[in-house]
Parts: sequence; structure tokens; C-alpha cells
Amino acid sequence: MRYVRSSILLLLLLALITGLAYPLLVTGLGQWLFPSQANGSLIYRQDKAVGSALIGQSFSRDGYFLGRPSATADNTYNTLASGGSNLAGNNPALDKAISQSVDGWHKRIGNTEPVPVDLVTSSASGLDPNISPQAAYYQAGHIAQVRGISREQVEQLINRTIQNPQPAFAGGPVVNVLLLNMALDQLKPLP
Repeated sequence: MRYVRSSILLLLLLALITGLAYPLLVTGLGQWLFPSQANGSLIYRQDKAVGSALIGQSFSRDGYFLGRPSATADNTYNTLASGGSNLAGNNPALDKAISQSVDGWHKRIGNTEPVPVDLVTSSASGLDPNISPQAAYYQAGHIAQVRGISREQVEQLINRTIQNPQPAFAGGPVVNVLLLNMALDQLKPLP
């Protein structure tokens, strides 16, 4: 009987520590030390949340930079169905999808140069908010034409929004598509 009582007390004590005290401590520290990150790294425009710096968005209107394709189920950038296409590199369906995507890019923006790989392949999560600087430069001429500004202005804007990883060995430079499109709207809004 003594063992049952001490076992139940130990169970209750560990349940309180691991189920209540620890989560409250971690949540409190996160809110205190990293409030923006703990609340989803939201991006605001005029006191209204317009997105997250961590989750990609679909931009369908011409004149905006496009991000990586989303492979999430049901609809694009669905955070409840995160996941990649799960197609192997030697799968003919992947080759076909990439070829169609390359053709779509060539038709959409009239640029017949090789399409950067991140514009035709989804990330492992299907939610990546970033593209490579090369993918942004690839779209620059089209964006400049639609917006009625010079390509140099668009490229300067891209250069200002490039984010380098810290520490440097953690990856290559990236451009957040939402932040780039917001900066583009500040430079020259669409009618």
C-alpha cells in the first residue's frame, strides 16, 4: 500500500512539473525574451497583420514577386497540411511538373533564361516564405515592366531585402517574398 501511495504522489508531482510548470515556464520565457517569434513572427502594415515572416503566401496578381511553389494539400500554403511533394528525383511525374512549371514561367514573364530551381520546386514543408536572390532577379524585368519602373530600381530593392543567415555557414542568402512585395508597394503601388 505504501508503494501505491508514493507512486501516485510521484505521478501527480511529475504531471504538475512536466504538464503545467515546464510549459508555463517555457511559454513565459519565450514571450519575455522573443515576443515577436513566440507570436508567429507576424508582419504588420498599418497596425494590421498581413502575414508571417515564416510562412509563404500566394501572390496571384501580376506585378508581385512569386515565391516557391507550395505542395500543401487542398490549397496553397495550407499550414494545416504542411509537406513536400514527396516525389523522388528520378520520378517522371516530378520531371513533368518541373517542365510544365518552367514553360509557365517562360510564358508568364517572357524571360527564356534558365529558371532558378527554387521557382519550380517546392520546399520540404511546402510553406517556405523565401526565394533565392537569383529567383528574385529572374522576375525583376517583368515586375519593372508591370509596375512602370526601371529594372535598376527593382534590383536595388531586391538588394536591400536580401537576408544573410547568421551564422554564415547556416545557408545561403534569401529574400522574403512578402517583405519584398511590401517594399515594392511602398516604392510604386499597383493601381
